[in-house]
Amino acid sequence: MIIGTDVVKKLGLIENLSEREEKNPEGAGFDIRIGEVFTTKSYGYLGIEDRKTPDIELIASYDKNKEYYLKPGEYVLVKTMEKLNLPENVVALTFPRSTLQRCGVLLLATQSSPGYSGELVFGLKNLGDKNFKLELGSRIAHVIFFEVKGKTTKYKGQWQGGRVSTNGNEKQI
Repeated sequence: MIIGTDVVKKLGLIENLSEREEKNPEGAGFDIRIGEVFTTKSYGYLGIEDRKTPDIELIASYDKNKEYYLKPGEYVLVKTMEKLNLPENVVALTFPRSTLQRCGVLLLATQSSPGYSGELVFGLKNLGDKNFKLELGSRIAHVIFFEVKGKTTKYKGQWQGGRVSTNGNEKQI
């Protein structure tokens, strides 16, 4: 069952909403904003027990930059301004805003497991043949919260807290 926006706010499942989302959310969830943009600088690896994500570099942030131009074919990681606080009976699903697909930009999003707490990190790729202007602080995705019936296992992963990269090789939990 989808959890309504009034209950989501009452339970504190999301922090740092924009004024628009606080006062007048649209639909069954909340639009969330882009706060930081990172570029990848090295190779990545996913093994059975080990992994390494690419080294990253912060190239734009809401506090310092007003906009970022995503070049054709360019891939970046983006981090949200909002933070989730999920108990063990709630999962969140994130979907791109339709403006992105209309502009040829792909947002790679995922589910947020019960027990996850932190900002969200997504992949963003310009599939088009023109630059795409992205204002930091703009609404990039829509997050919807679902109640889970039955037994769940809380998130134990190393991405807790909105971490963007592994910063070297690490064992997977």
